[in-house]
Amino acid sequence: MKKTTIFIAALLISAVSLCSCSEKTSSSSSAVQETTATETAAAETTAEETTSEATTEQVTAPQQEVGYEGMEAVYADSVADGEYDINVDSSSTMFKITECKLTVADGSMTARLTMSGSGYEYLYMGTGDKAQKADESEYIPAEEEGDVAAFTVPVEALDKETDCAAYSKRKEQWYDRKLVFRADSLPKGALLGAEDITPDTLSLSDGEYTIEVSLDGGSGKASVQSPAKLTVENGQAYAELIWSSNKYDYMVVDGEKILPTSTDEFSVFDIPVSSLGKMAVSADTTAMSTPHEISYTLTFEPDTIK
Repeated sequence: MKKTTIFIAALLISAVSLCSCSEKTSSSSSAVQETTATETAAAETTAEETTSEATTEQVTAPQQEVGYEGMEAVYADSVADGEYDINVDSSSTMFKITECKLTVADGSMTARLTMSGSGYEYLYMGTGDKAQKADESEYIPAEEEGDVAAFTVPVEALDKETDCAAYSKRKEQWYDRKLVFRADSLPKGALLGAEDITPDTLSLSDGEYTIEVSLDGGSGKASVQSPAKLTVENGQAYAELIWSSNKYDYMVVDGEKILPTSTDEFSVFDIPVSSLGKMAVSADTTAMSTPHEISYTLTFEPDTIK
């Protein structure tokens, strides 16, 4: 009988102990859950605040150099009346102009800019600060053309940095850009009083020569070897351009697409030279995440021909 009583007492003590442990475990689990929930809520709040700040903060792509060293403004009275396809430098890769049609008439110039997309609703020829204070009647609205937008803007001068603000539809804010309408991309005869420097004007007979050449444009990191080989055949000059990398897969010269003769160590091109002075060209680089066509200016120095 005594043994039975002791056994029952032991069972009761064990049951009480189990209940106590269960309550402690439940309490501990609850505390952990509450702590985790509090930390999660705090993290979510922080994430929301960070997202909000990132959304409201104006984030722009890195600005690029525009134009070239020593450029001088070219006004309408120095350009023959007509319509021309020209190159435009943009200070931002987020403001990509795929086509520019320059119209010169009655002493003034306008340009129709076709963009790579339709993300901008207005342009303003000035800074973003001035755009915010200007009357809406001064904004230049987008002309929708399918998936892209076009803007017709006044052009004060070629080869001159021009302030341009673009209004983003999605962000609903103005972004500052700088543009340069390139006079060196005009066709022959468009610049009044300009003389092309050719083998004939220099009295160069057919043969091989060397000439100093420099490259301007893009990020400023690219270059070409100088002096370059200059070949004259039947009065036409050709230059061998050796780039500082092998990442250029084609060039565009006077509207003609030219493929490299070699890309082993450097990209090498043989290009026709329309004028032994300044020449506007484009080159497509594969060094970026996607191929990108960049506008450059080649400057040949005819006084250095040997």
